[in-house]
Amino acid sequence: MKKYIYTAVLVMGSIITAYAQRMIPAQKGFELTAGTLSQNSPWRNYYLALGMTVNGKKGNYQLWALEYSCQHAQYSKMRLPIETYSAEGGYSFFLLGDPPRNFALNAAFTAVLGYQSINKGDALLQDGAKIISEDGFLYGAGAGLSFETYLSDRLVLLLKGRIKFFWGTDIEQFRPSAGLGLRYNF
Repeated sequence: MKKYIYTAVLVMGSIITAYAQRMIPAQKGFELTAGTLSQNSPWRNYYLALGMTVNGKKGNYQLWALEYSCQHAQYSKMRLPIETYSAEGGYSFFLLGDPPRNFALNAAFTAVLGYQSINKGDALLQDGAKIISEDGFLYGAGAGLSFETYLSDRLVLLLKGRIKFFWGTDIEQFRPSAGLGLRYNF
């Protein structure tokens, strides 16, 4: 009789697969993301972001991030750097994915607040021309899609496509970007 019970337990154990719990409510994660801001010069127009996530219910999560982005505007034979330092906060909604959350597609909506510096604050160029746009604070909103896949129970690979709309600046008010990142869930 014991032989049949042991056999039944082994068969049931091989049929039933256990998945680690993922996207546990209130679980926090830390993410690092890097990407490009345009198709023209992807290595010259880039962004780097550090973020924190707090999981909610049903695969949704809060997102808080600090970001540095650098773009270059062409003037004559010079490239003028446009640097933006920003903080954003928002919410990401689960759209599709498999039940154990091996793969997920999320849509995020955020509010953005930041500071923009043009040519490192130098308004006068070498040839005597003056930059009319000034450094200053900017604000806006963002939206994006992220494809997330678990590499392990705690490590997540992110592919992101985002759009940010900025007010308070006359340079590049509409900024699309694409990036790649890693998130570690604690």
